[in-house]
Amino acid sequence: MVKLIFIARTEERSMRVAFILAYATLAGAFGGAIAFGIGHMNRDKGLSAWRWLFILEGLPSCLSSVLVFFILPDYPETARWLTEEEKKLVVHRLRDQGSKGSSTPMTWREAKETLMDWRLYAHYAIYFGVSPSFSSLSLFTPSIVAGLGFKSLKANLMTVPPYAVAYFVTVFTSWSADRHNSRGLHSCIACIVEAAGFMGSALLPADAYAVTHSFFPFLSPATNASFSQHRYGCLIVGAAGFFASIPPLLGCITSNVLTTSAAGLVIGLNISFGAPGQIVGVWIYKADEAAKGYPTGHWTNCALLLFSAAGCLGLTMYYRRLNSALLKQGAEPRYRY
Repeated sequence: MVKLIFIARTEERSMRVAFILAYATLAGAFGGAIAFGIGHMNRDKGLSAWRWLFILEGLPSCLSSVLVFFILPDYPETARWLTEEEKKLVVHRLRDQGSKGSSTPMTWREAKETLMDWRLYAHYAIYFGVSPSFSSLSLFTPSIVAGLGFKSLKANLMTVPPYAVAYFVTVFTSWSADRHNSRGLHSCIACIVEAAGFMGSALLPADAYAVTHSFFPFLSPATNASFSQHRYGCLIVGAAGFFASIPPLLGCITSNVLTTSAAGLVIGLNISFGAPGQIVGVWIYKADEAAKGYPTGHWTNCALLLFSAAGCLGLTMYYRRLNSALLKQGAEPRYRY
């Protein structure tokens, strides 16, 4: 994420974050399918299926890390594969909104100003409100799949659709956010959509596993008969809303700091504030509420997401007011929302 600050303008960052995150969701979609295939390799060449999974999924990361070390530059100005004319063009294009390859390191004064800026803590609070749903989705997905009646390898296939849908929703939402220069509003809507997914799960009966027609033609009729449109649909809505909310959130916060060194600190703090939220997301799903459908977990996530949605809307209105004040003073608006 820090690298994007050096190579992309503010109106381009959400889309680039989206591609990073969307490919993570796509990996999640393929992960289920890959696990389904590798599951049939158990004891092949004397190795267990889980060992094959670690080898085949870890090998591309190890090999690509070597290429990244030699190919990825620190700044566009230091890219060895760009001509001098291209470097000047990149620097001119980014100017005040991108690369600061020649700037001095962060001073203690800049660090203090960054740490004392209340606006940024509002961003951190919003990110905290979104974070629990990530671990909750990871935790609750197996429960939903188990409730659908899928077992063993077929259960892996059922994890594919939520991530596949999230991929396309994330890319489209981020494209729209950058195109209309409206990251806060798009994050707000995405949080509301995700909250609706959790609210639907909370309102559904614990045994809401009924189907009216064959939903997946590649599965047997007996398997389809146990498929839950309702709860599984809420899972898809929740996953799409979560992944779609993150790129505009990160694009917004990095666009409202003055230097790239400060942006690096802000991103680190943002992730640090979000991490405890993922811990919360695990503990709010109580084992003794399984028969009830985990109402505490669903309602807690719903409330936190609505809090984040309100925060996104509030910051958007605040930044608009600040820009209006700057315009009245004859200054250039510098806040992005």
